[in-house]
Amino acid sequence: MVYCDTNKSVLAWSSEELSVPYISPVDNRLHKYYPDFILQLKSPNNIEEKKITMIEIKPKRQTKPPKKTQNKRRFIYETKTWGVNEAKFKAAELYCKKKGWDFKILTEDHILAGHK
Repeated sequence: MVYCDTNKSVLAWSSEELSVPYISPVDNRLHKYYPDFILQLKSPNNIEEKKITMIEIKPKRQTKPPKKTQNKRRFIYETKTWGVNEAKFKAAELYCKKKGWDFKILTEDHILAGHK
C-alpha cells in the first residue's frame, strides 16, 4: 500500500473492492473472489493512456500444484487450496481479458526483490 501511495506511476488503487465470480472445484458452487488490488497506472509509452492491473498476492507455494508428500492430510489440504486458487486465477484472467486489463500474481519473491 505504501508502494501504491508513493509510486508516481500509480494514479489510483483500491484493495478488495471488486468481486470476481468463480466456481470452486471443492463444492462446485459459485463464490466471489476479491482480488487484493486494482491499480490504475500511467502507461509507460503514453502519459495520457491509463492501464489497469489486477493484482493477487499469494505465498509462492499456493501458486502452483502441490508436490505429493508423506503427510496425506497436508497434501489433501494443499490440493484443495491449489484447486480453489487456480479457479480464482482463471476467473480473474478471463475477467481482465474481457476488460482489457492485466492480471498479475505476486509472491514473496516479488515483494522481497522490491526491498533490495
